[in-house]
Amino acid sequence: MFIVTLLANPDRADLDTAAVEALQNAWGGDTARWLNPGIAAEFPVEIVPANRWDNWQGLQEMGLDLIVQPAEGRRKKMLLADMDSTMIGQECIDELADMAGVGPRVAEITKRAMNGELDFEGALIERVGLLKGLPEAVIDKVLAERITFTPGGRELLATMKANGGYAALVSGGFTAFTTAVARELGFDEHRANTLLAEDGTLTGDVARPILGREAKIAALEEITARLGLAHADVMAVGDGANDLGMLHRAGAGVALHAKPAVAAQCDIRINHGDLTALLYIQGYTVEDFA
Repeated sequence: MFIVTLLANPDRADLDTAAVEALQNAWGGDTARWLNPGIAAEFPVEIVPANRWDNWQGLQEMGLDLIVQPAEGRRKKMLLADMDSTMIGQECIDELADMAGVGPRVAEITKRAMNGELDFEGALIERVGLLKGLPEAVIDKVLAERITFTPGGRELLATMKANGGYAALVSGGFTAFTTAVARELGFDEHRANTLLAEDGTLTGDVARPILGREAKIAALEEITARLGLAHADVMAVGDGANDLGMLHRAGAGVALHAKPAVAAQCDIRINHGDLTALLYIQGYTVEDFA
């Protein structure tokens, strides 16, 4: 048995009964259940049609997300989340670079690295090098003035934790940001890279070893082992090429507003919904939100 979930952008709330029933009838689905009127609905099917991705593309053009998952075990016990452009709306290193006057150059490297065109570690070292001489105090200024939280993040963490879940923030960014984001959103732990500074000024280097793709996989392995969980118990979410390892290893790997090359390698793609989509695809209704 599989569960089919249809999702709309919460700001538009334009998922209508006709769209749900059309897919339900075409796929031979059972009775639909509304998780949030206008935003999320689901129905069970016995088999996944061969034209799944054709339907997905057609719904994308309507501004709707389509997710198909096995019914068994879809409610997860752990969230493993990327930070930049996932839990927050920005790439922190790009914001620091903008303050240092090298914004466009760093942003282009970030874009290519997140799309898998560049080696993550080399790209990070190059970008951090361009921050040399920036006052360390700029980090607090960026946090206060430039960082915004992705809608639905607070509800996602609060609801999963209220139902016994564990939440870990694992970023290829920097501890100076994950510390604040983890505290604000309620993550149980966080891991990231450490920017090096001397006498209040960034040195242009980052502590080794660098946390990248393999370190995110290691975090999944280590935390699940510590908590006595299986990989199948984990929902991972990210948007960049360095997230693919953990997305593929987790029971549910969610590409959230991901780079095209990344989304193409994931079965769960959220392009229109926000972070509450991760609750709907687990079967939570809006009334269940903490």
